[in-house]
Amino acid sequence: MNAFRFLGDMTHLFSVLVLLLKIYATKSCSGVSRKTQELYMLVFVARYMDLFTDYISLYNSVMKVVFITSSAAIVWCMRRHPQVRRTYDKDQDTFRHVVLVAAAFVLALLFNERFTFREICWAFSIYLEAVAILPQLVLLQRSRNVDNLTGQYVFFLGAYRAFYILNWIYRYFTEGHHSRWIPWIAGLVQTALYADFFYYYFLSWKNNVKLELPA
Repeated sequence: MNAFRFLGDMTHLFSVLVLLLKIYATKSCSGVSRKTQELYMLVFVARYMDLFTDYISLYNSVMKVVFITSSAAIVWCMRRHPQVRRTYDKDQDTFRHVVLVAAAFVLALLFNERFTFREICWAFSIYLEAVAILPQLVLLQRSRNVDNLTGQYVFFLGAYRAFYILNWIYRYFTEGHHSRWIPWIAGLVQTALYADFFYYYFLSWKNNVKLELPA
């Protein structure tokens, strides 16, 4: 654990809390991609399959439980909550996320650290997380006007990945050139996907205007 990883974990957690706040306080999931949330739930389930077999620390276990349960709660609300599900814009959220799942699975079979079930699931979760935000970004571009809480959710989600890149750089120079090429490459791809959003988020903050994305 180092400061960059801790900040990454906290911004990731904060992004989830912001999204939960939006859904539970407003009883609305307008502007939120259910497909992205389903992809993240799949990411956490695949990555944290060792939750009940490998104990690392209380912090580690708690964070795993929080991310799995919070993602499941978000998906449940968007699918089952009487009020929330009525606000879901199915016509705008049309990204074919099954393609992302299939591509991530094929990559995990071809490129992994060890050809075991757990390692393939881990690699699959890394590849899928790299592109899981795509349905959300496409939805925001289609709707253009982004409400404050949704914008903050995406911003903190991108900040989490940026802090993790700093964490990898720090570990490379302090832990005998520690490196894991799969999360490094996937993390860089994931961060690059946020670049356009960060640019317009910064402009809206600088000019104190509502965030709008180009069509």
